[in-house]
Amino acid sequence: MSDLLENPRAGRVKAVAALAKKDVRAETGLFLLEGPQAVREAIEYRPELLRELYVTPTAAARYALDDAPVDTWFVTEQVLDAMADTVTPQGVVAVCQQFPTSVKDVFPNTPVGHEGPDGLPGLVAILEQVRDPGNAGTIIRAADSAGADAVVLTGRTVDPYNPKVVRSTTGSLFHVPVSVGVALEDAVGRAKALGYTVLAADVSGDDLPEVRADGMLDGPTAWVFGNEARGLTDEDLALVDRAVKVPIYGQAESMNLATAASVCLYESAFAHRTR
Repeated sequence: MSDLLENPRAGRVKAVAALAKKDVRAETGLFLLEGPQAVREAIEYRPELLRELYVTPTAAARYALDDAPVDTWFVTEQVLDAMADTVTPQGVVAVCQQFPTSVKDVFPNTPVGHEGPDGLPGLVAILEQVRDPGNAGTIIRAADSAGADAVVLTGRTVDPYNPKVVRSTTGSLFHVPVSVGVALEDAVGRAKALGYTVLAADVSGDDLPEVRADGMLDGPTAWVFGNEARGLTDEDLALVDRAVKVPIYGQAESMNLATAASVCLYESAFAHRTR
């Protein structure tokens, strides 16, 4: 542990706070990680990515973070407030190295089989123009929970290292590979070349139970999820094998994107495990 860092206007403090800005993250290749749970996940799964760790004395006494593989700085509550993106930070902030996965690793040029690391058929989520950080982070978390092998964020989707995205993943960012910056056509083309069935979640599609009954979820599957307000364009839908909708049995007008994505991913996970 270092001496107590008390000046919220210090250059180090400003440099950490600046990681809330996309251009600074792009320039430095770093991102901001907030909260004890997310930091624990980083320590356990990707400790080599940690660069700096800042904790208040109260948080240091409450959370077991002694195994962090980097120097840890004690900071005052005022300093942590100046660093953090949240209104009520939990006393723990870390700086991490970005670690995007190449789409070539998600969908290799040479077919190597269609099974994920767990021996089940491949499952990938592709996000096209998903702009809300909370939705993007929740879908990454849902993909992790459903056992997906990767998440692909197209170039028109929110930055996965946006602080709100990172918080919404609650640590899943360190569990599932995330590819960024690829064009939708490229991702879909690579998936199809490897034998994936590519499905799009869209209100114009067939009911999800019908699609599962047809056996379309039994093999390797890539799901495409579109913009929260506009969905997917006709050009986007022309790329996929089938459009699918989550039926609404009650009176709700619509379903939140992240909720619908979670249902679709879990339906595939169920199909893969009950073949």
